[in-house]
Amino acid sequence: MIDVPTLVEQAREGRPRAVARLISLVENAAPQLREVMAALAPHTGRAYTVGLTGSPGVGKSTSTSALVTAYRRLGKRVAVLAVDPSSPFSGGALLGDRVRMQDHATDPDVFIRSMATRGHLGGLSWAAPQALRVLDAAGCDVILVETVGVGQSEVEVAAQADTTVVLLAPGMGDGIQAAKAGILEIGDVFVVNKADRDGADATARELGHMLGLGESREPGDWRPPILKTVAARGEGVDEVVEALEKHRAWLEAGGELTLRRRRRAAEEIEAIALASLRSRIGDLRGDRHLDALAERVAAGQLDPYGAADALVAGLTDGGS
Repeated sequence: MIDVPTLVEQAREGRPRAVARLISLVENAAPQLREVMAALAPHTGRAYTVGLTGSPGVGKSTSTSALVTAYRRLGKRVAVLAVDPSSPFSGGALLGDRVRMQDHATDPDVFIRSMATRGHLGGLSWAAPQALRVLDAAGCDVILVETVGVGQSEVEVAAQADTTVVLLAPGMGDGIQAAKAGILEIGDVFVVNKADRDGADATARELGHMLGLGESREPGDWRPPILKTVAARGEGVDEVVEALEKHRAWLEAGGELTLRRRRRAAEEIEAIALASLRSRIGDLRGDRHLDALAERVAAGQLDPYGAADALVAGLTDGGS
């Protein structure tokens, strides 16, 4: 039996085991999740969420670890949520090179968690916001959300962040890949990591050119900076933190932070509602009403849209 009030109170005190248990409840879509979220809601809204995304090999984990170090020097409590779309077979999160985070493993003010989405309907939009809410309520000042997957999952994770950092590296054709994946549109800060390698300046110039092509900003709009780092040595990381703080100040000054968070809340509500509806529809397999509708569609007596409308009406009216 899970004592939710006690677990929530322990999480609010920052106890790592309680925080980990609550995130496990999120991952497993546990029956107590509604009670947990209701208890956490009044204690959220403080944390600043930074998404880190980029192709494999750009140094995401190293950059994340370096950012943790930089924020800890500023006295911030930091959480790292490494989100992996996960294998449909194992259902577990791939820890990968998260071992690089072990430098912070003994720091009580750093919480690190790899989380798998486990194929939930809505994917990251379903599970990640609730895990972020747990970390927010636990008193974290900064939450770094790192993607493990590529492509659409990167864009989804970035949508959960207040500020999105897009990482690139020289010699990997990252500029073109970023454009293909639609990442250029969601980046607030761009970082060319491994800047001690040949081609770093060329990568930064190419990125600047590509950003300029799609630029249609008004005076006062945020213009994403392009920074260079060598995260493995901590070089340039303080400048990234400075850019993140500038973006946060810009978001707060113009009310954009509130708008972004409202949009995320609306998407989260929609994802939960859709998951609930999908679950109820799944429960109708073999139901007489659904079978009758299917029979009429198969016989050409009813079109599938009309049948779907009848099915949804039955669900929303509380019928079968």
